[in-house]
Amino acid sequence: IVDSNIYIVTVPTPVNKENEPDLSPLLSATKLVGKHMNKNNIIIYESTVFPGCTEEVCIPLIESISKLKYNEDFFAGYSPERINPGDTDHSLTKIRKITSGSNNMAADYIDKLYSSIIEAGTFKASSIAVAEAAKVIENTQRDVNIALINELSIIFNKLDLDTIEVLKAAETKWNFLPFRPGLVGGHCIGIDPHYLTHKAMQVGYVPDIVLAGRKINDNMGHFIVDNLKEEFEEQGDSIEKSNIAILGLSFKENCPDFRNTKVLTIIESLKKLKCKVNVSDDCVNSTEVKKKLGIEITPLNNVTNQDAIIIAVAHNQYLNFCQKDWSKMLKPNGVIIDVKSIYEKDTFNNTNYRHWRL
Repeated sequence: IVDSNIYIVTVPTPVNKENEPDLSPLLSATKLVGKHMNKNNIIIYESTVFPGCTEEVCIPLIESISKLKYNEDFFAGYSPERINPGDTDHSLTKIRKITSGSNNMAADYIDKLYSSIIEAGTFKASSIAVAEAAKVIENTQRDVNIALINELSIIFNKLDLDTIEVLKAAETKWNFLPFRPGLVGGHCIGIDPHYLTHKAMQVGYVPDIVLAGRKINDNMGHFIVDNLKEEFEEQGDSIEKSNIAILGLSFKENCPDFRNTKVLTIIESLKKLKCKVNVSDDCVNSTEVKKKLGIEITPLNNVTNQDAIIIAVAHNQYLNFCQKDWSKMLKPNGVIIDVKSIYEKDTFNNTNYRHWRL
């Protein structure tokens, strides 16, 4: 990379076990660029960070390594990625791009650079910190909204109301936001709010709503297993040592990405109940899953004679199972847990299966 004059950093920004930002990939990349930084070079960050991270953490590191002075010898920018995994309609060039620079000259140059490929256009933020903040609240907003719907689903479950029926009724109002309950994982929505809360608490503010939303969403897997346990008990059975298949491991539908998947909370809860768990997902790379998570992926064709099926992810291949499919996969009087409510409430009325949806 020594001959480059523009460096774009797009490394992951995960959290550690305590949900604190793990900046090690970002700092490693910054150190690498710092070794090669020359006069008039530009470094642009795309990784999701907390407001202030670029100029408070990364730039001093480059200055220290390169011995160059910021905004005199080299320049910086921040242009957050907005890729939506598995979404073929919203590709890089079709998503409007936020740009920013360390001074007016850098901001203009960086905006023109991205404008040369971004068909949807760009939005030039007033500062790097504004661009960083804009990115981190995009997913925080979604996280909080989904948390509200998840909490409503818990309330409606206790009231014996079908959440989807309630939401469809409410959505007849023009400004009701169409969010759905479910597991919130992945490397964006389930991670980014922790970067914002980290910075908020650094400056002396406890972000109650954001933290509450994270807590609700992180616990949805346990809520789902609790309801599966109740379905067994209502039939006079015990969930312990039962055979349960989980369909879907990735963090979202029709996507191979299983980073920070909250399906793991379901798997862990079931194993504590001594259940035999089979995980099936034809979208993910089974070798990678085995290597990184230690989970064996069962081909869908090999899912047979289970006591319960949990449809954890709404992959297209799960949308149109027929009676023959269910008879193969599920024992008579088996339980179907439909996390994403992909089947209508009355689909299994004429069967002996118990169907519960979030």
